[in-house]
Amino acid sequence: MDFDLTDEQSLLKDTARRWAADTYPGIEQLAAARSEPLGFPAARWAELAELGLLGLPFAEEDGGFGGGAVETLVVMEALGRVLAPEPYLAGIILGGGALRLAGSAAQRAALLPGLMDGTASLAFAHSEAQARYDLNDVATTARAADGGFRLDGRKSVVLNADAAKTLVVSARTAGDRRDAAGITLFLVPAEAAGVTLTAYSTQDGGRAADVILSDVLVPADAVLGAVGAGLKVVERVVEGAIAALCAEAVGLMEALHELTVEYLKTRKQFGVAIGSFQALQHKAVDMFVALEQARSMALYAAMMVEAEDPAERAVALSAAKVQINRSARLVGQSAVQLHGGIGMTMEYIGAHHFRRLAMIELMFGDTPFHQRRVAAAGGLVGAA
Repeated sequence: MDFDLTDEQSLLKDTARRWAADTYPGIEQLAAARSEPLGFPAARWAELAELGLLGLPFAEEDGGFGGGAVETLVVMEALGRVLAPEPYLAGIILGGGALRLAGSAAQRAALLPGLMDGTASLAFAHSEAQARYDLNDVATTARAADGGFRLDGRKSVVLNADAAKTLVVSARTAGDRRDAAGITLFLVPAEAAGVTLTAYSTQDGGRAADVILSDVLVPADAVLGAVGAGLKVVERVVEGAIAALCAEAVGLMEALHELTVEYLKTRKQFGVAIGSFQALQHKAVDMFVALEQARSMALYAAMMVEAEDPAERAVALSAAKVQINRSARLVGQSAVQLHGGIGMTMEYIGAHHFRRLAMIELMFGDTPFHQRRVAAAGGLVGAA
């Protein structure tokens, strides 16, 4: 199998990395961006739109560029290297992914142009406090009324919800709280009557919000996909997000490894660079090995995220997430150890990489959760 990028993909990689390096060359620029009211500068989001990156995953017939999982991997790696705060994961991969997979032609025509030119945004409001990582655990309800539906419930840690004009909300139209059937997706304006957002900063410097839905009325054409069949869409969206996070983590680990090696070359003790100490060299090599293992599994995730067999796809993404989590922990902790005290100070960019890696480890399933899924499937060989 050929793992080399095509000429077009290589050009995309160069473009994305150049934008990232020019926009966020250091911690000062990152801190300034995060201090914006929505956690990122609107001008930088518009630049991503001009480069075509916001329209990358969407079909050409919808005005997009028809990019696939590998193109997403290339972009997410580049954004991860510099900790770019722009809501690409929240708006394009999660919210945009739900619209791409389940939206009608009319819904796509109404929302995608604004999403791709940067003037509109989406947020994926699915997770609830009691659900942990179980995607089928939905307590938010939607009852048919007044020619549409009335939504009631609460969504937790909705990424970049305060920057979104439209929320993709999951709610139960039938069944009990943990039933697989009966979950429906809705397009809900963020400023609709009865919608309350409580926004806050996350531990890694990003943005999220808790969303309360109190008797929110939406019309019948706000349903995204088929009534009661939303879980399959949610699963596909989350699988795409996991693949994207794997790529972002590789970019983060690559940058953190480079920072650490450079520090070992310049930091002196006993009159010599500490990089000359064999024990520290071994640590740096362990970091590199973990990085390359993660890179391999990120490529595997990109290959498998569009596989037709749901069971094979699910176990492949879980296996990738397990390795990404393990590598992220080893690379992050080793970087802190090799830097010493400076590795934990927020004035140093490496500490921010470490925090983001720690958050990625918990997003959409921690290591034990995905290990259980792989084991239940009999491993990758058993699933295949």
